Amino acid sequence: MTTPEHALAADDLQHAVRLCLATLRGASAAGTAADWQRPAGSLTWSCWETAEHLADDLFAYAVQIGLEAPPLDTEVPFLWTRRREGGPANVTFADPAAGVPGLLQVVESCGSLLTALVRTAPADRRSYHCHGVSDPAGFAAMGIVEVLVHTHDIALGLGVPWTPPAGLCARTLTRLFPDAPTDTDRWPTLLWATGRGDLEGHDRLTSWRWHAEVRDAGE
Repeated sequence: MTTPEHALAADDLQHAVRLCLATLRGASAAGTAADWQRPAGSLTWSCWETAEHLADDLFAYAVQIGLEAPPLDTEVPFLWTRRREGGPANVTFADPAAGVPGLLQVVESCGSLLTALVRTAPADRRSYHCHGVSDPAGFAAMGIVEVLVHTHDIALGLGVPWTPPAGLCARTLTRLFPDAPTDTDRWPTLLWATGRGDLEGHDRLTSWRWHAEVRDAGE
């Protein structure tokens, strides 16, 4: 059975993906296909590659919780490949012939896949992630971080604004970044926690990770 926590996580993930798509589709309508070959923020990947990576993250999290007996020590063994040296290693890629609309359909479909599995997977299901064995709500939270920060990266590259709701950021910080400051604005704090921004009173992070493992109530 799912729990209220899992239902909320699925709702939050669906909301994050919809906000992402609204922003990127708006940027696509106002720009050109060439814009998507610009670097995505501080990343070495293009905006197109970063969107493909985002879709692939969502797909990868979905398949980890899609098995009745998921692995606890490794990823599901899909074959990862790179389209170019230095590009993201993905299972899923968008067909360039489909253009940016097709790319964003790939993001939407992978987001929908993860959302559906978070809603339907048993709450006590556990599966491997390199930052800790996690549950469906944890994989939803990881998906939300991927959506929020990679939309940020792409938005920087395309020159469009992107500020997600504080509540989404707050719930994700609570689930995955238990050591993050709690008395600061939530979106800047999430950017700081993922090595993407400064936060007054705190040193900028040069390395970072989240904590995917399921914690006991009250931790």
